[in-house]
Amino acid sequence: MMGEYFRVALLCALGALLIAAAITDLRARIISNRLNLAVALLAPLWWLANGYALWPDMAVQLLVGAAIFTLFAALFALGMMGGGDVKLLTALALWFPWQAVLSLVVLMALLGGVVTLVTVVHHRMTRRLGQPEIPYGVAISLAALWLLPWPTIS
Repeated sequence: MMGEYFRVALLCALGALLIAAAITDLRARIISNRLNLAVALLAPLWWLANGYALWPDMAVQLLVGAAIFTLFAALFALGMMGGGDVKLLTALALWFPWQAVLSLVVLMALLGGVVTLVTVVHHRMTRRLGQPEIPYGVAISLAALWLLPWPTIS
């Protein structure tokens, strides 16, 4: 029974961190390294709370995180994503099974399109100069919040 409360508390903590990431990215176009570190450091507690074995369960989570980091760091290098977005996605990949990570990426891309469209329209309506900065952390956070009840997250 206590294990279930601990898992719910971890999911609530993750949800609160995701909301904070979305709000700070929307307001200041930055996702704090401390916030990303908190998401990443809570993942091993999630693994332990769900009885993940060191091999292969935890190893697979680390491999998925490394794959996501490699892919999105390349997009960062091309100027297509912010560094905070890459770190947040990598930290989230430690929480979800690989199947859910694929869903996360697809849902994030769809929501990112909506966020981009709204940002560009707002940028033009307010007649701001320069290129608009897209708060992609909003799309990442919303996608992860949507998937939190994923049946195989545990």
